[in-house]
Amino acid sequence: MKSERTTGFATLAVHAGQEPDPTTGAIMTPVFLTSTYVQAAPSKTKGYDYSRTHNPTRTALEHNLAALEGGRYGLGFASGMAAIHCVLNLLQSGDHVIAGNDLYGGTYRLLRTLYQKFGLETTFVDLTDTEQLEGAFRENTRLVMLETPTNPLLRCCDLRAIAKICKRRGVLSMADNTFATPFLQQPLALGCDIVAHSTTKYLGGHSDVVGGALVVNEPDLLKKLAHFQNSCGGTPGPMDCFLVLRGTKTLHIRMQRHCENALAVAKWLEKHPRVERVIYPGLPSHPNHALAKKQMRAGGGMVSVELKASVAQAKKVCSSFQVFSLAESLGGVESLVDHPASMTHASIPAEERRRTGLQDGLIRLSVGIEDVGDLIADLDRALQKAR
Repeated sequence: MKSERTTGFATLAVHAGQEPDPTTGAIMTPVFLTSTYVQAAPSKTKGYDYSRTHNPTRTALEHNLAALEGGRYGLGFASGMAAIHCVLNLLQSGDHVIAGNDLYGGTYRLLRTLYQKFGLETTFVDLTDTEQLEGAFRENTRLVMLETPTNPLLRCCDLRAIAKICKRRGVLSMADNTFATPFLQQPLALGCDIVAHSTTKYLGGHSDVVGGALVVNEPDLLKKLAHFQNSCGGTPGPMDCFLVLRGTKTLHIRMQRHCENALAVAKWLEKHPRVERVIYPGLPSHPNHALAKKQMRAGGGMVSVELKASVAQAKKVCSSFQVFSLAESLGGVESLVDHPASMTHASIPAEERRRTGLQDGLIRLSVGIEDVGDLIADLDRALQKAR
């Protein structure tokens, strides 16, 4: 599963991990719908014996994603949560994890409702503040888990600084790069040990597949993760891998449009009288704007908005769009709106959400690739409902 970055991002997106089929010359990677493989003799295979362990379509995807992240090894999973679950399987009962206090509700739920009962301790801190990170370490800390930009408050964490702190202490660092994608930033190049993705989002890009991935550089870490990938069995089917591969071919083009549209939407929202605050890393008003410019190519496709409205009014706005669709998830070509407090982050207790800055009236926009004028007109119509 080795992949080396040797050329430009766009070329890698189209070609990395993929060669014309040697049997037919097919330019698209075949979908190998097989569970098992004939062996010439016991344990004498052509590299594949059972599709939970390896599948040629998945191999192509793993090579492709590793190349896009500038990493050496990729691992595919059935969902982003299956990928994060695999990372947590590296730990032992009694170990301690430091995690961002503004992260996807599913990750919080996994740590609190599954691993906590097995004796894994987690401390949630604001990882945009490296002093808070330093103060959270214990003798039994084994992993730091972060997102940047975070979900849904779009805070940006200093990847290089966090990775440096972790390496000094001999602690693994895992960066969830789902929101930024490898087109905008590459955490491995900044020193992180593991990069995680929900390939459901921008990598797939068309809201038609669920998947996850990990990318690493160290062979020993790959060996441990691959063991749990195979043992726990949360691997993607070949058709899912094919769909993500199709998506990554246009990742760079789609992300350019996502970023352009999101920036235009964010600038327009900042001037709207019914908007309390716009949160977007590409705006100078964002508290981490300088860092975002330093480690990201652009601000991304996600915009969070705090309205001058009650919770009921915010929900009414979310239900009033014509172009934006009210739905969970993000990163597809179509624009989506989400109310985190009642949807994606409802598993986090209300008092904890508010303490970290996630207000009940906040809405999250996944800005798609439609005509930006239509998106702004749709936002204007919906915001009239906030009266």
